[in-house]
Amino acid sequence: MMVGMRPNRSVPPCPVIPNICYPDPGAAADWLIKAFGFTIRLRIANHRIQMRAGEGCFTIREGNATPNDSCFLQVRIEDALAHCKRSRAAGAKILTEPVDHNYGERQYNAEDFYGHRWDFTETLRDVDPESWGGTPVNL
Repeated sequence: MMVGMRPNRSVPPCPVIPNICYPDPGAAADWLIKAFGFTIRLRIANHRIQMRAGEGCFTIREGNATPNDSCFLQVRIEDALAHCKRSRAAGAKILTEPVDHNYGERQYNAEDFYGHRWDFTETLRDVDPESWGGTPVNL
């Protein structure tokens, strides 16, 4: 975790969080557990699953993207508003403006010069995942 980063039980404790799309996140999680030994950190309904890979983490998201367009990086930052302003000034295409979510995060999405998509997330407060419908498995 970055120095000064607020903890939030609803978000993996990693500074960079890869997100991978699968049409069926549950089936994907089952396969990844069996094949690679990953574990589940948190289930979010049936459309998103936070996974652990040793000390690292990644998220499985529901989506029908092709394998070449099925991954983006989520990066934890300290000030989403200032970060978004800086990104825009540097030429990033802002896909979604910063939005505050009930799970304690302020997030925005951007596309870099090459077309890669990035999700930037600032922790506003620690939120119990069960309060918004998450199912903690291995926090």
